[in-house]
Amino acid sequence: MTSPKKLLYARNLKPKKSLGQNFLIDPKTAEKILARSTIKPEDTVLEIGAGLGALTIPAARRAKKVVAIENDKHMCDLLKTELQLNHISNVHIIHENILKTDIAEVCDTSDQCIVIANLPYYISSQVLVKLIRERRIIRKAVLMFQKEMAERIASKPGCKNYGRLAVMTQYCADIKKILDLKAALFYPKPNIDSRVIEVRFKTNIDYPADDETLLFKVIKGAFSKRRKILKNSLSGNELHMNPQTAEMILEKAGIDPLRRAETLNIKEFVKLSNIVLQFNNPADTLSS
Repeated sequence: MTSPKKLLYARNLKPKKSLGQNFLIDPKTAEKILARSTIKPEDTVLEIGAGLGALTIPAARRAKKVVAIENDKHMCDLLKTELQLNHISNVHIIHENILKTDIAEVCDTSDQCIVIANLPYYISSQVLVKLIRERRIIRKAVLMFQKEMAERIASKPGCKNYGRLAVMTQYCADIKKILDLKAALFYPKPNIDSRVIEVRFKTNIDYPADDETLLFKVIKGAFSKRRKILKNSLSGNELHMNPQTAEMILEKAGIDPLRRAETLNIKEFVKLSNIVLQFNNPADTLSS
């Protein structure tokens, strides 16, 4: 693994703050992450934000194929050179924004793929939501977040960090801590440590929602005004409820309208969503 600093200097390039570029500089750490990812020779790996190949190269040596998505054209060019120098031929580089990428199309596999990523903070939540929505093609995701974000995703009801991402992720996946990484392992050095987690999508969901799209809207609405009680936080957003309707629905779901979103567990969110669905029809609208 060539030093990211040397590679960039040789091309007169600098890490782009606008893209949240912080490159892993320790090959042993990269190997440790990939070893714990349990990638098999028959697997297709989708890497988000391949950068200079710190994870790409060790992943390619383990997998059948790696599809590397990279939004920076300069990084794509550098990565091609690094792959050639390391005699790696099973990596397909795509210069594209992951948020605009059709995962099923680029992976092009009859089996589910494994996602790996060192996610920049500014799009980490958007990428996670995208993976959740397109999880039919994904077996698991091994994701590097800022430590604080990783803690939020794994938090439980009643915790101050418990929010929309925690509920959405834990609804459909099991979360496991893989590794903590000090900021000094990256160039440039970020202001906070990182954590790698495994998000393994469930084959069978414990409490499946009748309408998953609506469930995610209910979760978003409930947390849109964290300091407010549920009957108020659920009103005045894309659910188009007034406080009276919200209170009626909450009571029908067996949930105290005076509770706050961070106290609800996943089963309660699903039950609430299913009750909302019953009201969401032309004969009985939510706004009536």
